[in-house]
Amino acid sequence: MATGLILAHHTIAAALTRKLVDKARALTVGNAARGEAALGPLINKRQLERVHAIVHDSVQAGARIEVGGEYDRLFYRPTVLSGVRPGMRAFDEEMFGPVATVVSFATDEEAIELANLTEYGLSAAIISPSIGRAMAIGERLDCGMLHINDQTVADECSNPFGGRGASGNGGSVGGPADWDEYTQWQWVTVKDTPPTYPF
Repeated sequence: MATGLILAHHTIAAALTRKLVDKARALTVGNAARGEAALGPLINKRQLERVHAIVHDSVQAGARIEVGGEYDRLFYRPTVLSGVRPGMRAFDEEMFGPVATVVSFATDEEAIELANLTEYGLSAAIISPSIGRAMAIGERLDCGMLHINDQTVADECSNPFGGRGASGNGGSVGGPADWDEYTQWQWVTVKDTPPTYPF
């Protein structure tokens, strides 16, 4: 559920990118299990190589590394990419790595189109001073979870959890929704003694 693709209105995209760069530079990388760092290692070398390839393939296609894009062993530095467009791997693929991808938009319609231009749709968040505007945009997003003025990492085990498209595993995992997901209805009748029928 971690936010990877960040859509920012063109009037704030540059300032938001600078703030993300400052935050990325401040994040420490190391043994997070011992409280020594904010970010730990990626799961294995294969995943590290995949994240690095996506970042650098996107740069070759015109994206810019604002910070990061480097690693030491399995520790990938917090990375911010700007200038990302549809068709670049950083836009089209989920990375599962510490990479923030910033894409600017000009209108709500463009933002909705960009957000839905992916096969993934686990969680989305909309930050806006207008709840009505955010709700209107949210109603048109293909996502399993939607958060207004909050982050994308938010779930409760008592609520259905899941995504759309290639994300998650449907929207019926968690809470009472499990009853239908993992069971079948069966009609059962019980009588103390069998009735006598006239045939």
